[in-house]
Amino acid sequence: MVQLIVGNTGKGKTKLLLDKVNKAVHEVQGNIVYLDKSSKHMYELNNKVRLIDVSEYPITSCDEFVGFILGILSQDRDLQQMYVDSFLKVSFIEPSAMEEVLAKLERISKQFEVDFIICISLNESELPENTKQNVIVSL
Repeated sequence: MVQLIVGNTGKGKTKLLLDKVNKAVHEVQGNIVYLDKSSKHMYELNNKVRLIDVSEYPITSCDEFVGFILGILSQDRDLQQMYVDSFLKVSFIEPSAMEEVLAKLERISKQFEVDFIICISLNESELPENTKQNVIVSL
């Protein structure tokens, strides 16, 4: 499943995401990965969570980002949840392509049985209509 946490910059989405991932460590059986634009939150994450600083990799398009996610999945069959902070920045997605990319992530989620929890710096009203049902928190 793909779940979205949405709201403008500075509304507290990252704090909410960090709390959610740290709580999930005690609830899930498999591994957890946290993708971010930097390693700034390294010390706020439980040490059982694998933090990946996406800026360290030469990703320049949303297709490369999806390939990057598939590469992570191919290396860890026990991956159960993937958290993505600053989604629009780390994925190089233009808001106009968001619906297509989120649909790909939904297919990947079903195929590999991994949940995606994603922070997006947009108001819920700015999301494509088909993605609004995935919003779990709107700030």
